[in-house]
Amino acid sequence: MRAHGWIGLGLVLAAEAALLSGQPLVARWFTPLVWTGYVLLVDALAARLTGRSYLTTDRVEGVLVGLASVGCWWLFEWYNAPRFWRGGADAAGLWWRYQGLEPNLFLRRLGYDWSFATIFPALFLTATVLRARVFRRVRVRPWRPPRATLRALVVVGAVAAVLPLVVVSAWLVPLVWAAFTLLLEPLNARAGRPSWLADLGRGDASRLAALLAAGVVCGALWEFWNYWAATKWTYSVPYLGHVKVLEMPVLGYLGFPAFALECFAMYQWLRGRLGAVPPPPLP
Repeated sequence: MRAHGWIGLGLVLAAEAALLSGQPLVARWFTPLVWTGYVLLVDALAARLTGRSYLTTDRVEGVLVGLASVGCWWLFEWYNAPRFWRGGADAAGLWWRYQGLEPNLFLRRLGYDWSFATIFPALFLTATVLRARVFRRVRVRPWRPPRATLRALVVVGAVAAVLPLVVVSAWLVPLVWAAFTLLLEPLNARAGRPSWLADLGRGDASRLAALLAAGVVCGALWEFWNYWAATKWTYSVPYLGHVKVLEMPVLGYLGFPAFALECFAMYQWLRGRLGAVPPPPLP
């Protein structure tokens, strides 16, 4: 394995050890530290299994993925912003909220952006490893949805993206994790951009399976590592919100596979806006 993979593994283990020993600085910065270590580790695994990774062969792409990760998560924070809830700035209306934040505003923003920048790379590199090692031969009967179906999905996705912004309801949070997949995945497929929907037309389900599994893996790690951190997030949702595994309401775990598909669709659509021909995607 590449050296940065061992560095990443060491960073994960060191952060865990410091957290367990009660080191307060690491406890406050645990999320970005441990996820940086994880990204380094899976990047090295991807390089070993496929010959490509963000830190070895696709460095520009890695920068773009990180920037898109920050921007897209701030979009999700916009959905979660208090001004879209009755009661104005009352934090009780948030779907999720952060606890134990750094009091210095500059350092707080650094912590936000650093943490957000690891989301897409962690998902995509995990999917790359899983696709290469577990799902590379997953095939299905070729399925190409009719154009009318694709247009209907785009319309449904657009409505789902707008509805939580104009209708104040705590029940609408699932729409946020499905809207952009429905809206953008058909557009990516029709434009010839990397798309698991287009893959299904060729009978290849390996990318879809890998992304779904990556959502499960990363979701479980997000919640596991978040539970022990001093700076963390908690949730407030109306459906079985009191039935939790770690900090996440149990039904919330169903959203992680969908979230992985959404992140992939959002990134490929944004990547297509640059106009240049991208390299084959990871995954």
